[in-house]
Amino acid sequence: MRHGVVASLLPLCALGLLGAAPAPRGPAPVPLPARMADTGGGTQLIIAQAPDTRSTTGTVTWWDLRNGAWTQAGSAPARFGANGLVEGDSRKQGTRTTPTGLYDLPFGFGTRAAPAGTGISYRAVKESSWWCQDNASSSYNRWTDPLPEDCRATEAEHLSAYGGQYAYGLVVGFNYHRPVRNRGAGIFLHVNGKGATAGCVSVPEDSMRRILRWVVPGKGPHIALGTSSGVTGISRY
Repeated sequence: MRHGVVASLLPLCALGLLGAAPAPRGPAPVPLPARMADTGGGTQLIIAQAPDTRSTTGTVTWWDLRNGAWTQAGSAPARFGANGLVEGDSRKQGTRTTPTGLYDLPFGFGTRAAPAGTGISYRAVKESSWWCQDNASSSYNRWTDPLPEDCRATEAEHLSAYGGQYAYGLVVGFNYHRPVRNRGAGIFLHVNGKGATAGCVSVPEDSMRRILRWVVPGKGPHIALGTSSGVTGISRY
């Protein structure tokens, strides 16, 4: 090759105009559910994750287990309790904190009709529908319709009074199956209100509709609530 030809190529190489060999690709990132200690044993999982325990915002993602691999089916911005998050086993009622942990999803509910395609059991909120939070009641941490005599209205949530937030919701199985008094009642995944929640997790209305259509009871859906790291880190659950 003539000297002049080589010389003309050198500036092009120096400027990167001839391109460079593609950088080798590293291993694909491990999906978040695959890094968790437990996902509930089913093939559907919702993950509500905040940066840390002081956070009132974060992300909700939902996942399917297909052929042994977790695939993300959707995501949405999320809101948490006004006072952040706390380990579920040590939570105290009335603290406006979101309990971390892994829980099942007993049923859906709403002031509006279930979105078309909803498969999970869905209860219509009526004027007579309440969630009892009275520690002295035999209906503690239960949907009641109507309000029972041993549950004070001042210690219960009148569900129809929250037409926007409870347009669509899913009950989170926190403290539900074997209720511990004073630990907390009425933890839901529901539609956003004006700001942080009293302990629930909330997402935009369209996302809540998508989640209700996605959940399949026969696939053992669960929800994990936690932080990016630390003692309440999602990977612990």
